[in-house]
Order: sequence, then structure tokens, then C-alpha cells
Amino acid sequence: MTAMAPRRTEPDLSYLLDHTSHVLRTRMAAELGGIGLTARMHCVLVHALEEERTQAQLAEIGDMDKTTMVVTVDALEKAGLAERRPSSADRRARIIAVTEEGAKVARESQRIVDGVHESALGSLPEEEREVLVRALNRLATGHLETPVEGPRPARRARQRG
Repeated sequence: MTAMAPRRTEPDLSYLLDHTSHVLRTRMAAELGGIGLTARMHCVLVHALEEERTQAQLAEIGDMDKTTMVVTVDALEKAGLAERRPSSADRRARIIAVTEEGAKVARESQRIVDGVHESALGSLPEEEREVLVRALNRLATGHLETPVEGPRPARRARQRG
């Protein structure tokens, strides 16, 4: 570090959250890939099973743009796990209906997701797990609940350096 470099006064929270989130996502992708799913496919299946939802509603829940959602649902349809159907409440709207096979796969994918999360939290002492989850929930529903739009959108995780 040169004399001109600013001195850190706080831990690099951005790095810590970005890095751990990235590693968690890669582990999730590897595990879900073993049953032929992506995290997005899992998200759509699980949330479509909860109640009748349109493609647009599921895209918002999964934080997906329209194109990504279409590709995801196309893949689910091709695999025989879901299908687009007219809504029972509004015939103009299309819902994503999960097939019987899709429901089986969703149960398995939820076990996988829970296992990845359990493994991550299980690497911490129990009292730290509770504090971490409580603190992250507080941030996610409070100070860091709403993204801020800037002149240049944030795109990728920072690299440590």
C-alpha cells in the first residue's frame, strides 16, 4: 500500500457479500445441475406450485427479465416439467402450470437447495448461524431492501484486490 492509498476504516462488506454469494451460487448450480435444473428453473417450479401465477409474476419473484423468463419456461416445457396454460381467473393471461413430474423434481430440487444452505450455515458455530441469518434478514428487509439506480448499473461482483 502506498502512502497515497486511502486507509480502510470498515471491513470490505461488498467483497464479503459478493464472494460468499458467488460461491454459494456456484455450489447451488453444481448440485441442481445434477438433476438437470438451473437455479432459475428451480425458482419457477417452486413458486408456480405455491399458487396460480403468470409468467410475469414468476419473473418478478425470480428477478428475471422477460427474455430470461421465456428461455427458462421453454426449458421447463421441453423437459416436461411445466407448461403454459390460460389462467382460470383471466383467460387473457397465461400461467405456468407444473406437471406431476415437475412437482417431483421441485421436491428434489428443494431438498438440494436446503442442503446447500444447511451445509453453508453448518460450517459456522450454531450461535453465529443465528446471528448471521438474523442480521442478513434485517439488512434485506431494512437498510438494503431496495436497490438504488445509478447512472451505470452494477453488473458483476468485485474481485478482491
